[in-house]
Amino acid sequence: MPLLPEFNVIGTSPARLDGREKVTGEAQFIADRAIPGCWIGAPLPSPVAHGRIRAIVRDPDFDWSRVVFVDAASLPCRNFVHMVRDDLPILAGEKVTFATQAVALVAGPDRATVDEALRHIRLDIEPLEAVFTVDEALKKEVLVWGEDNVIDEYRIDRGDVARAFAEADFVVEGNYATGLHEQLYLENQGMAAIPHDDGSLEILGSMQCPYYVQGALVQALEMAPEKVRVRAGHLGGGFGGKEDYPSVMALWAAVLALRSGHPVRILFERGEDLQSTPKRHPSTTHIRTAVRRDGTVTGLEIELRFNGGAFTTLSRVVQQRGMLHCQGAYNIPNVAIHSLTVATNMVPSGAYRGFGAPQGLFAIERHMDRIADALAMDPLDLRLKNIVAEGDRFPCGQKLKGVFARQVLERVVERSDYRRKRALYARSGEGPVRRGIGLSVAFHGGGFTGAGEATMGTVVRIDYDGTFSLHVSSTDMGQGALTVLPMIAAEALGLRPEEIRAPGPDSAVGPNSGPTVASRTTMYVGRVVTEACSSLIDELRSFLAEREKVSPGAIAFARGALHCRTRSWTVAQAARARYESSGAFSVEGRLPAEAAAVFDLEKFEGEAYKAYAWIAQAVEVDVDVDTYEIQPVEATVVAEIGRAIHPVLVEGQIAGGFLQALGWSHIEDLTVTPEGRFSADQLNGYLIPTTLDRPRWEIDLMEEPCDVGAFGAKGLGELPMNGAAPALVSAVENATGVFATEIPLTGERLFRLMETSGGTNR
Repeated sequence: MPLLPEFNVIGTSPARLDGREKVTGEAQFIADRAIPGCWIGAPLPSPVAHGRIRAIVRDPDFDWSRVVFVDAASLPCRNFVHMVRDDLPILAGEKVTFATQAVALVAGPDRATVDEALRHIRLDIEPLEAVFTVDEALKKEVLVWGEDNVIDEYRIDRGDVARAFAEADFVVEGNYATGLHEQLYLENQGMAAIPHDDGSLEILGSMQCPYYVQGALVQALEMAPEKVRVRAGHLGGGFGGKEDYPSVMALWAAVLALRSGHPVRILFERGEDLQSTPKRHPSTTHIRTAVRRDGTVTGLEIELRFNGGAFTTLSRVVQQRGMLHCQGAYNIPNVAIHSLTVATNMVPSGAYRGFGAPQGLFAIERHMDRIADALAMDPLDLRLKNIVAEGDRFPCGQKLKGVFARQVLERVVERSDYRRKRALYARSGEGPVRRGIGLSVAFHGGGFTGAGEATMGTVVRIDYDGTFSLHVSSTDMGQGALTVLPMIAAEALGLRPEEIRAPGPDSAVGPNSGPTVASRTTMYVGRVVTEACSSLIDELRSFLAEREKVSPGAIAFARGALHCRTRSWTVAQAARARYESSGAFSVEGRLPAEAAAVFDLEKFEGEAYKAYAWIAQAVEVDVDVDTYEIQPVEATVVAEIGRAIHPVLVEGQIAGGFLQALGWSHIEDLTVTPEGRFSADQLNGYLIPTTLDRPRWEIDLMEEPCDVGAFGAKGLGELPMNGAAPALVSAVENATGVFATEIPLTGERLFRLMETSGGTNR
């Protein structure tokens, strides 16, 4: 559908369509739902990170008829969770390979009975040596996965890297590391399974990807898809953390429901959630660059390693996106990138906002600061010297269009007064509190990597039965999807957003429009919404043409109305007439072939993403050199996002994602204990930013519509996660003179750095 020169709905900020339910408390989450006869289920977790299961001993003094018990040997289905690979078992069989891995399941009529049963089970596990770091795992002395612990490996080679280094004036290299990161959604993980008399199953829960969950059940239980109904209700946050794990919990609940004959609900407490669920992949990156005297970077070598934990889960797609973003927003002609995801005895890593891109972008942005230091250049000037431009190529060979890296960077410099402040703060090293400013530039590809959107088969349906209903499988986890998508349909049809119902994902009613991941909902699902609207207009045009005894070509659509020679109809009027004539009707929309990228995943070359969004940020911090506390005080963000469908929601997405990234950069410190458990099992052990920790914001939107997304929109959700961390760490360098290469840059790490450097500013 062509872009309209003026909009009635796009660019406005109406109240969220789900807002009233949520602010009044009427919205029901999975823990609130009344499920008659529902039992409670729970997993029995392994207390060790690696071991051989010798026996699962049930105490004969407990009345086991009060509950149902399932272990790997008694599973009534195939023992795997269908994801990227089918390597994660529903329950551990002969061995456990990470702490908290489920060894058995129990369900009973209430929580007290289930807890009592769990206390009467003894696990006899022979402990085995465990490895938790990539370096340990690559020694292959302990095998966690396959023959070498390498889950996936990719390479990109472009240009003549050897010649670039041979002719370089300087060679600059460094190592960088990023840590674990907990999504910390407000609503903990929870799923329920309801068995029906006809042999079907109904699944309810907190999930980002209803059809992923359905696929996992269909594969493991060997049931027909129409026998597995998956419904996603209100969702209290996700950030990627409810992409894969709901499939695990849904299978647990389903197995227990089928065994007991009762509905079964599994809800995690916060401690269980913190200890058991996937986090952002820790990473290490080695970068080596060939640099000319004037600052031009001519050659780049990157070794990017992700700690994947014990199984594949979503590591492959995280690694792929990391590979395609780790060169940064720079034009470097000669590039060699090598990436590994390595298995360890850690809880499997998973998706988190930006999946893979923030890790690589942190490393390259810090490395650009390192090059600037080596050449005694301003980091801004070095970036401007090498910034990517229209027509340049990324390492995968993609020729770029719609490039606004320089524009966002120059605007953030102007709006933040970066040059003056950087010089001022570098000279002012007195007193216990020192201020610094740092900047970074980043980008994010919208939608699935490579040919993913082409193979997804995204479908949207619009029903009319006196009311317009928009059916998608996209979930609203707080980002506003089920407000924005009706806005897109309303604009396309000349309606008001409140005239379009968006009932939420239900596999028995709505089609598969793909998962709510990868910054794809507004851009790609929104585009398919416009295609469904075009189908609806064609349907109404054909109906009116037949009724008015004219050819369909004689009826034009413009400004939300269908026009014939003698009269006009609004879409609402035409739909009502069609409904009164022959009853309810439906139309579908699908993604046009030209909207999907063309990419060779084996060669890792081609069009990685159809469109990139661009972001630059300047962060100011106060550093207390007595307490080693870092306080962000100002943040200036400029983002080019194609088209802002709902500007208030856009700014909320940017502020929220940016604050998450700031937390990851300096206070959200999560580690793995020697026993293989995460260091926090309650929120008092894991700091996150509060309103007192947030900086003052200035958010500036640039809108340069692209020809793929709905009304020119690009992917947005993950973009603000990608650049805040290196900007903050650069600001700390400006304030203190110490060069940090690892996040989170906690007070303890800053103390060690300042002690090593003598604690001086420059």
